[in-house]
Formats: sequence, C-alpha cells, structure tokens
Amino acid sequence: MPRCYEVEIAWRKAIILEPSGRKTVTTGRFVQELEKVNHHWSMREANRWIEWHVTTFRDISTQEGENRTFQLFNPNGGL
Repeated sequence: MPRCYEVEIAWRKAIILEPSGRKTVTTGRFVQELEKVNHHWSMREANRWIEWHVTTFRDISTQEGENRTFQLFNPNGGL
C-alpha cells in the first residue's frame, strides 16, 4: 500500500550527484524510485508533483517531452 510520505523519500533517492558537484533528477528516475515504494505514477503526474512541491530545483531539460531534467539551484535548500 503506497504511503504519502514515501513520495518525498523517492524524490531524495532519485537525486544524482554528478562528478562536477551538481545535483540533478530526471522524471524517469523519480518514477522508477516511486515504483519501488508502490506508487505507480505517469511522468506527467510526477512532473506535476515536482512543480508543486519542489521549489529548490529548476527545469534544465534540453529536449521536449515528459522526461524532464531538474537541477538544484539553491545549495542551501533541500526540498
């Protein structure tokens, strides 16, 4: 049974620390982490959640579509 608090946990697990030091998340990776905790969301639903609940990441996608890429732009912030 999916639990609401697991969505934020899945978001944090989806964050990748690149060798350059920047932190990024793709919608696809976030959806994969959600599935591990029994949340079966579409990429559109995941993007909607990111847009409403995550204020410290910005969209840096270079391609059109639902699999967007987000980067941390406030290093002092978290979620």
